[in-house]
Amino acid sequence: MNLKRKNEVPVDVYIPFVETLFRDGVTLSIGILAQTFLIGLVWWKNGDPRYLVVAIAMVLVGIFRMRNFQKYNSLPSPTTWEEAHKRENDYILYGSMHGLTLGAFCLLGIYFARDDFAEIASVCLTLATATSIAGRNYGSPRMVTILTLALTWPISLGFLLRGDIYHVLLGLLSAPFLFAIRKFANTVRDVLFAAVSEEKKANRLAQRFNRALNTMSHGLVMLGPDGRVAVANAEAAHLMSLKSPDALLGRSIHGLLMRGVAGGMLAPKDCRYIEAQLTRALREGRDRKVLVSLANGQHYEFSAREGSQELGVITFEDVTARVEAEDKIRFMARYDNLTGLPNRAYFHELIGEAMASGDLERLCGLAVLDLDDFKSVNDTLGHPVGDGLIYAVAERLAAVAGPGVTVSRFGGDEFMIFFDRVEDESHLSSQIDEIFIELQGEVDVAGHGLRIQASGGAVLSRVRDTDVDAMIVKADLALHKAKELGKNTWRLFEASMEVAFRNRQLMKADLRTAVESKGLRVVYQPIVAMSTMRIASCEALCRWDHPDLGPISPSIFIPLAEEMGIISEVSTFVLHAACTECAKWPAQTSVSVNLSAKDFRNRDVIEKVRHALASSGLAAGRLEIEVTETALLDDKSLTRQYIEELKRLGVRIALDDFGTGYSSLSYLHKLPLDKIKIDRSFLMDVTQNSRSLELLKGIVNLSRPLGLSVTVEGVETFEQLKILALQVKPDLVQGFLFGSALSASGIETMSSTVWPFAKDIKTARKATHR
Repeated sequence: MNLKRKNEVPVDVYIPFVETLFRDGVTLSIGILAQTFLIGLVWWKNGDPRYLVVAIAMVLVGIFRMRNFQKYNSLPSPTTWEEAHKRENDYILYGSMHGLTLGAFCLLGIYFARDDFAEIASVCLTLATATSIAGRNYGSPRMVTILTLALTWPISLGFLLRGDIYHVLLGLLSAPFLFAIRKFANTVRDVLFAAVSEEKKANRLAQRFNRALNTMSHGLVMLGPDGRVAVANAEAAHLMSLKSPDALLGRSIHGLLMRGVAGGMLAPKDCRYIEAQLTRALREGRDRKVLVSLANGQHYEFSAREGSQELGVITFEDVTARVEAEDKIRFMARYDNLTGLPNRAYFHELIGEAMASGDLERLCGLAVLDLDDFKSVNDTLGHPVGDGLIYAVAERLAAVAGPGVTVSRFGGDEFMIFFDRVEDESHLSSQIDEIFIELQGEVDVAGHGLRIQASGGAVLSRVRDTDVDAMIVKADLALHKAKELGKNTWRLFEASMEVAFRNRQLMKADLRTAVESKGLRVVYQPIVAMSTMRIASCEALCRWDHPDLGPISPSIFIPLAEEMGIISEVSTFVLHAACTECAKWPAQTSVSVNLSAKDFRNRDVIEKVRHALASSGLAAGRLEIEVTETALLDDKSLTRQYIEELKRLGVRIALDDFGTGYSSLSYLHKLPLDKIKIDRSFLMDVTQNSRSLELLKGIVNLSRPLGLSVTVEGVETFEQLKILALQVKPDLVQGFLFGSALSASGIETMSSTVWPFAKDIKTARKATHR
C-alpha cells in the first residue's frame, strides 16, 4: 500500500500507522548495539580499518535515530496528515542512513574483505535485520522498500561481483527475497489496516450506542442470562439515586427494587408485584408495562421485554407529569372548571349507575335550580362577578351533598340535585325546602352585595319506571312553571305540566308552519294627533288565527317566536306588509313597525328595511321603526351604528316603552331618535295620582327641547285623554279609547275622520283658558 497520496489511507488510520514507527525504541537500540558489536567484532578479527569506519558510522546513526525517537515521543500525537507525514519523512531519513550503513558492511564483508567470518557475519546480520523489517516498519511502505533494497542489493552485488556461478546464483536469489519481504510487509499492513478500521468503526458504534443510551429520557437496564444487570444507562442510575451506571452492574431485579423499599419509596407488596410482573414479561417474551405510585407522590412506569442473545431489557421512567396531566384531563372532563362540581356528562353517568344498582322499587328525586335574573348580573356587573355568584351558590349547594345526594352544575346558572333514596313526597319537599333556606341571603362578590334568588323544579319517580333523561325533562317542566308563577320558588312536577308542554311544542310547530306559509296577518292600531284628533299614524301589529284554537294572543306567540329563533322572520313579514299597505294610504298617514332585539344583532336589518321600502314604493319618511330598550342593552355601540344608518335612509326612529328601563334617559342624547313612546304604566293612575301626572309632564317638557315628539300609549278613558290634552300636551296618543286595531282598509277609511272626542277636548280647552 502506497502513501504518496494522502487520500489512499484515511487520516484517522494513517496517523496511528505513523505512530507505530516510533513505538519501540528499546528493541531498536538493542538491535543497533548488537549490529555495532558485530561490525566491531569483524574489525577486531581481521584488523581492516574500513570496518572501524562502518562501526563508527553505525554508532552515529544509532545516536541520530534514538534522538529522533525521543523527539517525537515527547511530543503529543499528530492531529493532521501533514504532521504525520513530516514524522514519517524524518523516520525514513534516519532509517535509510541505517540501512545504507548495514548495506555497506555487507558489501565490504562479502566482496572486498574476502574473509570467511566477515562473510558469515554479513549474511547473519542481513537475515536478522530482514526479519524485523516488516514487523517494525509496516506503517511506512517506503521505509520497507528502502531497507529491503539497502540490505539485499549490496549483498547481492557482492555475490555477483565474486564472479563464480555459485555466488552469482546466490546474488540472483536476493530478488525473490526482496519480493517476499515486501509482500509480507504489505500483508501485515493490510491486516493491521483492516483491524484498525474495524476497531475505529466499533469505537464509533460504541460511542453512538453510549451516547444514545445515556441521553435517553428513560432509565434502561439490560439483564444477562443470570438475571443480573449487564448494561445500564445514566438515567437509570439517576432514577435509582446512584452516582453512576456502574453501580447498577451485577444487581438483580429484586436488588434494584429493594433499594426503593429501603428508601421508603416502595411498599414491600408493591415490590413483590412489580418483580413478579417484570419477571413474567421477561420469561414470556412479551411487552408488559407496570405503573407504580411511589410514597413521595411520584409515578414510575416499568416496561419489560425479552431482548436478543438471552438479554432481557427493562426500561422505566418518571411519568409523574403525565399521570398528573391525565388526572387533570380526567377531572376537567368530569367536573365543572369553575365550581368543581360534577358536570352534565359525569352527573348523567353517576346517576345512571346509581339508578341501575340497588332496589329498583325505591323512590328517587331530582331537582333543577336556576338563578333568577342572572343575565342582568352579567350584563350590568360583568361576567367575572356573575362567575363569583355562581361559585358562591355552588359552595352552598356542595354543603348538602353527601351519601345519597349528588349535586351538579349543568351549565350557566343551572344546577341539578339528585336524591337517591326518598321516602315519600313530603320527604323530598322538606329536603328541597331546606336547600332553598340555605340559599337565602346575600353574598359579597368583588365588593358587590348580591342576593341569591333561585327558582326550581323537581320530580319524584320510582327507579323502575324512569331514567335520568326523563327525570331531567320533567324537572325542567316544573322549573318553567315555577318561573311562570313569579320565580323565587319551586314546584313539583305534575302530569298536567307535561300535557301543557306537549301542547306548547305542537303550537311551536304550528307557528313555524304559519310563518313559512305567511299564515299571519297584520292589523293597525291608530295613533291620533292631539292637535287634530285625526289618525296621523298607526302601529302595525301581528295577529295569528290558529286553524283549530282560533286567535292566539301576541303575548303567547311572540315569546314563542323569540324562543324558536324565528322572530326576525315575523318582523320581516310585518315590515313588508305594513310598507305595502301604507303606500296605499293618504300621504299624511305613516306607519310604525316594531323590530325585535334580534333584528339589531347584525347588518341585515339595514337591507331588510331598504328592501321593504323599495319593493313597496313607500317614502322613507312615512316609515317609523320602533326600537325597544332590550335591543339597546344587547350592544349599545352596534345598535347606535345601525340606527344611524337607518336614519340615513330617511326612516324615523322611535324609542318604544320609554320609562320602563333603568337607563332610558341616557338614550335621549346618545341616540338619533325622532320620537319617544311613553309606556302605558305611566297613565294608569294619572287621574288619581298627581305624582304620575307630574312625571308625564316632566317627560314631555324634557323631550320637546331635544326635538323629540311624544306619544303616550294606553289611553283607555276620556278622563285620561282630557288630562293629557289639557295638562300633559303630548303630540300623539294611542290606546283602546280609539277602538281596537283595524285592518289596512279600515285605516284607509278612517284616515280623514275626526274623532268625536275632538269637540269635547276643544270645549275643555276653552273652559280652561277662561
